[in-house]
Amino acid sequence: MKVAIAGAGAVGRSIARELLRGGHRVMLLERQLDHIDPAAIPDAVWVHADACELSLLEDAGLETYEVVIAATGDDKANLVHSLLAKTEFGVRRVVARVNDPRNEWLFDGSWGVDVAVSTPRLLASLVEEAVSVGDLVRLMTLRQGQANLVEITLPADTALAGKPVRTLRLPRDTALVTILRGGRVIVPQADDPFEGDDELLFVTSVEAEEDLRVALAPHGIKP
Repeated sequence: MKVAIAGAGAVGRSIARELLRGGHRVMLLERQLDHIDPAAIPDAVWVHADACELSLLEDAGLETYEVVIAATGDDKANLVHSLLAKTEFGVRRVVARVNDPRNEWLFDGSWGVDVAVSTPRLLASLVEEAVSVGDLVRLMTLRQGQANLVEITLPADTALAGKPVRTLRLPRDTALVTILRGGRVIVPQADDPFEGDDELLFVTSVEAEEDLRVALAPHGIKP
C-alpha cells in the first residue's frame, strides 16, 4: 500500500519504519523543517508541508495514497488533516492519533476518521487488563465506535472452569474471538472447555456491552 503519514516526530517515524518493514510505500509530511531528516528513514518519501494546507497536499499527490495516518502531536491538526484526506482526496482509510483523551469524542466519521487511536487510553486499558481479574476491560474501539474489543480474565475459581464454550450464552452482536491461555492463543470451538485464569477476548457492539456483563455475572464475574 501507499501510506501517507502526517507528522514526522517520534510516533510518525516509528510507524513509518514498521510499514516499510512490511513492504509498504511511505510518505512523511512534516511542517517543521528541522524535523525533516531523510537520512533517518531513507526509504520514505519526505515532504516539507503543512498537513492542513490543501494546496500543499495536492502538490504531494495525497489522492494517490490508499491510507492516511494523522500522527501529529496536535489534535486539531490531526482532525483537519483527516477531514481533508477523506473529503478532498477520497482516501479510503484514515487513521488518526488522539493525544488528549478528552478530545476522543471528536474523532469519528464526521471528521473523516475511520479509526482513532488514543495512546493514553490504550495504555490505561492495558494496565487495567494486566491487574483486573473478573472485570470487563475495554481495550479498543473498532469501526468508528460501532464495536469494542473487550477482555476479561476469568478468576481462578470461576464457575466456568471445565464447562464447554457453548454453555456461555452471549448476547446478540457479541462474539468470543480468542481465548488466551498461558502462551497459547486458542480459537474457541463449541466443545473447548474454559479454565481458570483464561483471558477471553470479545468483539461486541456498544449497545451489547452491558448485556455481556450481565451474561457473565452468573459465572463469578463482576457485573
